[in-house]
Amino acid sequence: MRSYLVPTRAAETEFTEKRSTFIGHVWPVETEEEARARIDEMKKKYHDARHNCWCYLLKDGPVRYSDDGEPQGTAGQPMLGVFQKEGVTNVCCVVTRYFGGVLLGAGGLVRAYTQSAKDALDAAGISAVRRWLDMAVECPYSFLERVKLACAAQGGMVGEIEYAANVTIHALLPEGSAEGFRTQMTELSAGDFSAVELGEVFRAAPLSG
Repeated sequence: MRSYLVPTRAAETEFTEKRSTFIGHVWPVETEEEARARIDEMKKKYHDARHNCWCYLLKDGPVRYSDDGEPQGTAGQPMLGVFQKEGVTNVCCVVTRYFGGVLLGAGGLVRAYTQSAKDALDAAGISAVRRWLDMAVECPYSFLERVKLACAAQGGMVGEIEYAANVTIHALLPEGSAEGFRTQMTELSAGDFSAVELGEVFRAAPLSG
């Protein structure tokens, strides 16, 4: 499986254009049912709004959008284009518009819905779902923070942590860094504990910068 991009978290943004208020929401989603549920949730929450325009696209799945009463091509499709341009998938976006009495025109609507979707995505952040090596380190509690730092030094991230008589840290590491991390653990513990490779996992990690 290749790496792909998803929103890091759910986010909400808002701005006003010629007295119309645009409220943008972005969520990471895994299924069409989840996306539809988010859309329905916003339609109920903002039932008094003039428009609740939406789009979603799923990896290896459907791509859908709606202008929800706005002129055709001025809302859902421009919103969708934001995520396609950024290469982000498994995402649902709803932009709610409270009409302020001033017509924006087709070009103004496209710009406003594009901006709302982009602002919400920027607030959510983008993560890469990629392959990681799952390395387990069982060690005394006194080594917990040092193992975390060693994981970060290898460009990895900490996964699950199991607490028992000792602590077991799951270090998720980039491919090619297993041997270096294993050596670090042996040196850190003077041979008292080591890192065991458990296999591969796919997990999202925020893009730097």
